[in-house]
Amino acid sequence: MIIIKDLTKKYGEFTALNQLNLHVRPGEIYCLLGANGAGKTTTINILLGFVSPSSGQVSINGYPVTGNASQTKKYLAYIPETVTLYPNLTGIENLKFFSSLAGYTINKDELSQLLIKAGLQEVAHQKSLRSYSKGMRQKVGIAIALAKNAKVLLLDEPISGLDPKAANEFSETLKSLSAGGTTILMATHDIFRAREVAHRIGIMNEGNLVSELEAQKISANKLEQLYLKTV
Repeated sequence: MIIIKDLTKKYGEFTALNQLNLHVRPGEIYCLLGANGAGKTTTINILLGFVSPSSGQVSINGYPVTGNASQTKKYLAYIPETVTLYPNLTGIENLKFFSSLAGYTINKDELSQLLIKAGLQEVAHQKSLRSYSKGMRQKVGIAIALAKNAKVLLLDEPISGLDPKAANEFSETLKSLSAGGTTILMATHDIFRAREVAHRIGIMNEGNLVSELEAQKISANKLEQLYLKTV
């Protein structure tokens, strides 16, 4: 579903990505670990079409991103570290608005079901976003992705700042989406959450993919040791 081949991005003399190669299968959760500046966010921004690569190839569902950003964005949904929503609107009103921007007209009952599927309790649907925790806002972001019927979900530090309960709920939602066929690429600093939720993990350092491994074939402690050794 995601193919990245020999991807390089340079800013003058600085190399943000150095011949990155990776692929993510349909329904797979792939976590990118790495310190700030490792290249995780640059990778996601190139997939979104926000940044042009210096060289290399990137495709989503078989379509090259370069020159086809409008086409590939049909398959994508993006959840950043902080989801930007309208604080004066309710959860269901935000979902309705952003769904309409994507060209979808969804009735109130269907909107409510999408929020429930994303893990947001029904009692919160009609409350203003001002009263929402970060975890609740992230769930609205997932509901927007569900409304769009996105095949690929790109996440950039989505669990940063979440309390353990909210982070666990978010992880369970990602597993459910994966089981339903959604492909997920998540950039994170959270070693233990990556180990828990991912099928595969890639560790980046200074624009290079230095390690790639099956999440269930390594313990959390060994993953932490490997991460600390590489970064």
